[in-house]
Amino acid sequence: MSTTLILDQALQFRWKPEFPGITFRRFKGPEDYPGIVEVIRKCMEADQIKRVITEEDLDTFLKHLTHCDPFQDMLVVERDGELVAYLRLEWQELSQGQRIYRHIVNIAPEVREIGLGNTLLDYAESHLERIAAEHPNGSPKFFEMGISENEVEKRVILENAGYKPDRYFFAMVRDLSQPFPEAPLLEGLEVRPVPSNQYRKVWDALGEAFQDHWGHRERTEEEYQGWIDNRWFQPELWKVAWDRDQVVGTVLNFIDETENETFQRKRGYTEDICVRRPWRRRGVARALLVQSMKELRQLGMTESALGVDTQNPNGALRLYLGVGYHREQCSIIYRKPF
Repeated sequence: MSTTLILDQALQFRWKPEFPGITFRRFKGPEDYPGIVEVIRKCMEADQIKRVITEEDLDTFLKHLTHCDPFQDMLVVERDGELVAYLRLEWQELSQGQRIYRHIVNIAPEVREIGLGNTLLDYAESHLERIAAEHPNGSPKFFEMGISENEVEKRVILENAGYKPDRYFFAMVRDLSQPFPEAPLLEGLEVRPVPSNQYRKVWDALGEAFQDHWGHRERTEEEYQGWIDNRWFQPELWKVAWDRDQVVGTVLNFIDETENETFQRKRGYTEDICVRRPWRRRGVARALLVQSMKELRQLGMTESALGVDTQNPNGALRLYLGVGYHREQCSIIYRKPF
């Protein structure tokens, strides 16, 4: 019987896992993209998550990471030479002062029963503890992992390890064949296209508007570059309200054609919904959202979708329910204090 082979002696496990045919190694770069994307596809299919991540998406994402070096902070798992799981680790400092040490893991369904989840969790925590040891003391530190409600194995592993749910998010969807509510835009504001020299202004407005949201942190220049580089960046579909030269509120719509083709649907996304403080509570978000849904329908979409923090401090969930969205799926953020 073969046993676990660790191909990089710098990999530090607190206890040595023993799985027939399994090897652990560092991330090698683009040559790993096909295997990682296939693992993601298998996991999403098994867990009934209807999203699509391509190799191009993965490349864009990994090129613009902050507080994560893929060549040091990723672990790849193979079985008999085939990539079957991977782990990525990162950390962030939140605006409220906490430090979050996050682990993201996907394990192909065919190897979930052998106990890899516990091994990867242990490795993640030990690796993140070494990173945290270099950071100043005095601020609260938490391990964090986000899962879909359908990822039962992950939930069991996390709860057995002392993690507790900290936040719930809904994926919501709206049938665009249904009537739209009246939603006039606040007098004096206008919705107009965003030229390329104003992308930064929209980015900054988003950062300001979300300052009071759970998990907020200051975003980096690298993240800005990743934002404009990814295929969901479709400013021609945005609905941005302006008060002369000031961004008032946004709904940054996009259509994922690859995803729609894969799942044989016509869905558009109404995301990054925000209103800056001086203009809140006056129907701006509602107006932009209704305008967005109408345009998506004109473009041939039959449904729109968005994600929401169920405890959003500005009543976002109530707004979305009020314009016809309903819950499709729930995701949960688990945390454990150091």
